[in-house]
Amino acid sequence: MSTQQSDQVSDRIDLVRGLGLIAAVSIVIGNVIGTGVFLKARVMTCNVGTPNRVVAVWVAAGLLSLAGALTYAELAAMMPKAGGEYVFLRNAYGRATGFLYGWMQIFIAKTGSQASVAVALAIFLNEATKGAGTTGALEGVFFRAPLFGGEFVFGVGQVIALAAIALFTLINCASVTSSGRIASVLTVVKIALVLGIGFGAFLLTAQGSFSNFNLTGAGGLCEGVPEAARAGVAGFGAAMLGALWGYDGWNNLTLVAGEVKNPQRNIPIALIAGMFTIITLYVFVNLAYFYALPPAEIASVSKTSSVAAEVARTFLGPLAVGLIALCLTASSIGTLHTSILTGARVPYAMSRDRLLPTALAQLSPRTRVPVVALIFQGVWAGVLALSGSFDTLTDYVIFGSWIFYGLTTASVFVFRRRMPDAERPYRAWGYPVVPVVFLLVTGWLLVNTLMTAPRQSITGIVLILLGLPFYWLLSRGNAAAPNEEEN
Repeated sequence: MSTQQSDQVSDRIDLVRGLGLIAAVSIVIGNVIGTGVFLKARVMTCNVGTPNRVVAVWVAAGLLSLAGALTYAELAAMMPKAGGEYVFLRNAYGRATGFLYGWMQIFIAKTGSQASVAVALAIFLNEATKGAGTTGALEGVFFRAPLFGGEFVFGVGQVIALAAIALFTLINCASVTSSGRIASVLTVVKIALVLGIGFGAFLLTAQGSFSNFNLTGAGGLCEGVPEAARAGVAGFGAAMLGALWGYDGWNNLTLVAGEVKNPQRNIPIALIAGMFTIITLYVFVNLAYFYALPPAEIASVSKTSSVAAEVARTFLGPLAVGLIALCLTASSIGTLHTSILTGARVPYAMSRDRLLPTALAQLSPRTRVPVVALIFQGVWAGVLALSGSFDTLTDYVIFGSWIFYGLTTASVFVFRRRMPDAERPYRAWGYPVVPVVFLLVTGWLLVNTLMTAPRQSITGIVLILLGLPFYWLLSRGNAAAPNEEEN
């Protein structure tokens, strides 16, 4: 695409680098810390059996994510453009690979995740309103209707979910500087919640003991955890996948690289500092869980509850359920905000390359953010939230997501060979060992997932490949190279 064409697409205005270092770190932390840190300890205890192994898995998964972040930091500092991974994949492997990544993110992974978080937010908010009763204030149903052999239900919860998506889409239509400030505030709230539960467990739990770390989860109910995933290599693999889900989102800062101030410096610092902060918080709060409760009790927590709630109950009593529901609500709000902020930059970047309708590349003359892309993303996330299909879709593309993580990390070798003299303000620490370790573990996870969940894995690949006909239709007669001057 020529510079003139690009200017016409964006109406001669461009993105603003309005995200400082604090905002960039907040996007990393805010995207990663969701509900996993409050929920996953139960299943992971059933997977690996002892507190020490659970903590070791959190450390291992954190270091693996950090290895990916170290590599992504080199790529983002070298190409600080909107779209992040899409740009890296496009430049390394061609437009078709970049398009398939964007197809997955826009129509399944990112919007499906936003739908899931919005519905979860409504559920947590409903839990917080229950009090001593058995029914929450948000459980009312307006109507039910048969749909494709199932039932479509529309009630207060769906309204809350749609309202949350609409609200944070609207907020992100303001300047990126404002969105960054909101992300920073919400991230501080998340950190405070994790620290509050951890310190409360250590300082206020009367029966807490470090001797719990010498016990096992044997005898725990392990509700909903299959026998095949309760020990050995399979159990470790399942626990790793659970922990990696808890760390997922560290890569999203690259999507807004075109709006980060001094990106060659701030993006690497934000990725590395953010990951070290998250690893520290996750290890700390999981140590607190096992200090407060024996592993067998943690393994016996109902799958409809959370370990965090049971731990908080040890020092807060009946207030714990409502408090943890509010914690989960606040955490979901932060995740939804940063996901909407970062996700819209993928369709924006693809539209700049004429791989999506050019309207998606339009920037607001006042706020200079991709408002049309934000609205498009919000509408589709709302459709998925109403359809109830988001969990199924996101489960299917987990396998595909890790394929793209691997391809993106491998691109550092492509660029080192193809562009040896390119300016690299930051070079991946531990290269080539760190990216190779990441790729080896990624390969093991993909093989393990393909063997243990073949239907989901293959379906995920098929869903991604369904983007090929759309790529062919949208790219016909448009073989021009992308504009390298764009943010």
